[in-house]
Amino acid sequence: MNYVHLNSADISANYGVNMAETKKTTLYDLHHSLGAKMVPFAGYEMPVQYQTGVMKEHIHTRNKAGLFDVSHMGQIIIRPRNGNILDISASLEKLIPIDIIDLPKNTQRYGFFTHENGGIIDDLMVSNQGDHLFLVVNAGCKNTDIEHLKNNLDNNCIIEVIENRSLIALQGPKAESALSILSNQILDMCFMDTLKIQLLGFEAWISRSGYTGEDGFEISVPNDNINEFVKYLLKNEDVKPIGLGARDSLRLEAGLCLYGNDIDQNTSPTEAGLNWAISKKRRENGLRSGNFLGAKRILDEILNNTEIKRVGIIPTGRAPMREGVELFKDLNDMTPIGKITSGGFGPTVQNAISMGYVQTDFATVGTKIFADIRGKRMEARITTLPFINLNFKRSN
Repeated sequence: MNYVHLNSADISANYGVNMAETKKTTLYDLHHSLGAKMVPFAGYEMPVQYQTGVMKEHIHTRNKAGLFDVSHMGQIIIRPRNGNILDISASLEKLIPIDIIDLPKNTQRYGFFTHENGGIIDDLMVSNQGDHLFLVVNAGCKNTDIEHLKNNLDNNCIIEVIENRSLIALQGPKAESALSILSNQILDMCFMDTLKIQLLGFEAWISRSGYTGEDGFEISVPNDNINEFVKYLLKNEDVKPIGLGARDSLRLEAGLCLYGNDIDQNTSPTEAGLNWAISKKRRENGLRSGNFLGAKRILDEILNNTEIKRVGIIPTGRAPMREGVELFKDLNDMTPIGKITSGGFGPTVQNAISMGYVQTDFATVGTKIFADIRGKRMEARITTLPFINLNFKRSN
């Protein structure tokens, strides 16, 4: 069975990528030397899997440590002309419905750019680095995001797009031990902490975060040092290179959204089940309520609910229900009640799993629904997200 959800045709269709136009990350030659199968993804040639295959890569990450090249992501710094980070935080809050002004130094938060109709332009990470803000945005959206920032932030904000650094993710229960060999400061980090530190003679920008549901780190490294650093990490027998195929199945098990599939400019945060990310201070009656793009719709939906919701879906059989499959309330009704946005086989849960949107009346856990797969109605049930326990290192 082929467990790769993100095949090259899907990726090209999702992101409009022409193979001839793809860029290469600084780790491109190393991927080839490691036997990677390369595919176009968000404008880059990226490894979809290595010689061990997607299933083994997935399981290795859950049990030990997986190393991912995520250098295609956008890295952006916002600096204040007047030296006051609170001023640029207030400006950025007009575009993101989270609390950035009170974000502690050396920590980050998950958030999303919204537009006037309340849809999601992109989801991203924002960190407070003391004298500047650091953003990591999705690869397929980074050009749009940069223009959005330039068009909407005030003149006090200096936007610096980082082009000379690569980004990797080290994910899994052995990630801490693999990285802390270089510095015991790693041991003091908890989920969503950030750290700037000298490693092997260069400055690494580290966050304790990731996209797999496991403990781990995302590490920004100068391009001149990234190959040496990755080779060093791969000398550890617990660390193996992991491609996009396992990255997709890992994030699906963790119930995490893929931009362009599970969320897009037509999706509101409430529909997507992302209200937990909207800070209380930015909600109705909060200290800084509203004052962000799309606030009218989003705040209303938080109070009054939505017509559709993102849910987890477990097929009764083992056949995966993949992106685009329509959902129905029974065997015979011809009006869809929803659609699958992500689906595949979950190696950890040993079952087919999917995420999608259904009408709110059918979103209760345990509700029986039916998916139309090549003209046949296949039974499934609504379930909770995520499909696995999340293993982040929380503070005591």
